[in-house]
Amino acid sequence: MLVMTVVHALGLTAISKVLKLRKDRLKEMSFSFRSISLLSATGLLLLSLHTFEIAIFAGFYLLIDAMGTVEEALYYSASNYATLGRTDDYLPPDWRLIGALEALIGFLLIGWSTAFIVSKSNRLMPD
Repeated sequence: MLVMTVVHALGLTAISKVLKLRKDRLKEMSFSFRSISLLSATGLLLLSLHTFEIAIFAGFYLLIDAMGTVEEALYYSASNYATLGRTDDYLPPDWRLIGALEALIGFLLIGWSTAFIVSKSNRLMPD
């Protein structure tokens, strides 16, 4: 779980640097096509970050031989990460708690990303 938190923190920092989401720069921008494009790019990069995190979990499931195929591991991981899945059907008994913990960390990281994009959006609004 610590690894996922660090990966997410690094990802958010990278997104901020790549898109130059500094507070002063965002304050200077008005709500326009340019700012909408910036927010769209932010959303796409956040989606990429979450997909990468899902792939990390999927890789772990393959590493411990809990899943037979990459597709199965990715599907299971994405389902749990988005808190949609059933954790008790796929993993061996010794690893079932990992699926539940993935759902918890996915929920927290999605919430963190939501707070990130809302804070950037709010800086675009006039005072």
